[in-house]
Amino acid sequence: MSEQIVKLQCVLGRERVLATQTPQLCYLLIEVLPVGTAEGERMPLNISFVLDRSGSMAGEKIENLKEAVRLVIDQLEPDDIVSIVIFDDKADTLVSSQPATDRNGLKRLVDKITDRGGTEMSKGMRLGLNELRKHMAPTMVNRMVLLTDGQTFGDEDECVRIARECQELGIPIAAFGLGEDWNEELLDEIAEATKYSGGFSEFIREPSQILTHFQDVLRSMKGTVAKNAYLTLRLVQGVSPRQVWRVLPLISNLGYQPLSDRDVQVSLGDLERDVGQALLVELVIPPRSPGRYRIAQAEVSYDIPSRNIFGEKVRSDVVVEYTSDEAAAKQVNAKVMNFVEKATAFRLQTQALQAARAGDYQRATQLLRQSATRLLNLGERELATVALEEAKRLEQGEGMSSTGTKRLRYETQRLTRQLPREEEKPQSG
Repeated sequence: MSEQIVKLQCVLGRERVLATQTPQLCYLLIEVLPVGTAEGERMPLNISFVLDRSGSMAGEKIENLKEAVRLVIDQLEPDDIVSIVIFDDKADTLVSSQPATDRNGLKRLVDKITDRGGTEMSKGMRLGLNELRKHMAPTMVNRMVLLTDGQTFGDEDECVRIARECQELGIPIAAFGLGEDWNEELLDEIAEATKYSGGFSEFIREPSQILTHFQDVLRSMKGTVAKNAYLTLRLVQGVSPRQVWRVLPLISNLGYQPLSDRDVQVSLGDLERDVGQALLVELVIPPRSPGRYRIAQAEVSYDIPSRNIFGEKVRSDVVVEYTSDEAAAKQVNAKVMNFVEKATAFRLQTQALQAARAGDYQRATQLLRQSATRLLNLGERELATVALEEAKRLEQGEGMSSTGTKRLRYETQRLTRQLPREEEKPQSG
C-alpha cells in the first residue's frame, strides 16, 4: 500500500437534509492537506522582489523596505534563487537572478536603494518576470513579490497583461499596497490574474508591517510540498454547482471550469504544509426520498517534483442522507458553517465596494450594514465598526474613505486565518 501524501477530506454543512419535493442548497467543505513524510519535503525557491522606489517611498517606507528584504535574504538557503528589481518611472535590475550564496554581498546591494522619480510599475514587473524565467524549473517554487505605495501612470493594462503571463507560467504574484495612495482596483486585478496559482493582493497599513508580510510569503514558499494541484468535482445527475470559494489560506471566489455537463475543475496551484487549502462549494441538490445518496466525488491531482511524482490522485465520495426527521436535518457542522459565515461577510463587502464604485450608494449602504451584522456575529467588532462608519459616510454623500475601503477589502479576506483545523462536532442550528 502506497504512502498517503495528500489528505482529502469532504464535510457537508448538514450531513442530513429534509426529503422535500424541491431542490435545496448545501455547503461542502473540501480540505486538502499534505501529510506524512510529504510535510518534510523542501523545494528550492525562485523569488523576485519588484519594489517601488519612487519619491513617495522616501524616509520610513524605504528604510523598512530595505530592512525587510535584508532579513528575508538572511533566511534564504544557498540553493534558493533571488532577484531584486527596483522601479520608479524607470526600472533597474538591482540583483540579477542568482543563488543566495553571498548574503552579505546581496544585502550591500539592497543598502544602495534610494528613492527617486515617479511610478511605472509595468516596467518593474517585466524585468522581474524576465529574471524569474531564467531559473524556472518544475522543482522550483516561484513567486513575484510586488510592492508599491502609489498610482502607476498609464500602464495599468500592461501590468495586468504581465500578470496573465505569470499565470500562464504558474507564477503567483504577492501584490502589496503600502499606505493609502495606491490603486487597489489594479492590485486586485493583478492578483485576480494569478489567483489560480496562489496569487493575492494585500494592504500594508504601516511601513513597520512590511517585514511581517514578506516573511509570510517566504514561510509559504518554504512550506510548499506539492505543485500543480487541481480539484475535479464529479457530480451525480441533478446536482449543480453554484459557487466555489477558497477559504484557506485566504478567502477568494475561485469559480470553476466546466469539463462536462456534470464535471467541474478548479486549479489550486501549490499546496503548503500545515495550511493546505480549504474550498467551500455551494451545491444545489435535487429532491429525493429518504435514504443515503452519493451526490459527488472529489478528486485532487498534484505533483511532487522532488520525488518525481506527477499526476498523483486522491479521491473522496460525498454522501448525504435525506430524512423526514426535521430535528435531524437541523444538525449542522459548526466548522463548515463558520466558513460559510466568513465567506458571506467577504462577499457582502465585495458587493458593497462594487456598488459604491458604481455610484449606487443606497445599495452599498445596505450591503455594508448586512456585512457589519455578520462581522458582529463573528466577533469581529473592529471591522464591523469600520463597515458601519463607511455606511454612514455614504448616507451623508461623502463617499467611502480610502482607509476604510482598503481595510474592508483586505481584512475580510483574512477572516478564516485563525479558524482551528480540528474537526468540529455537529450541533443544532
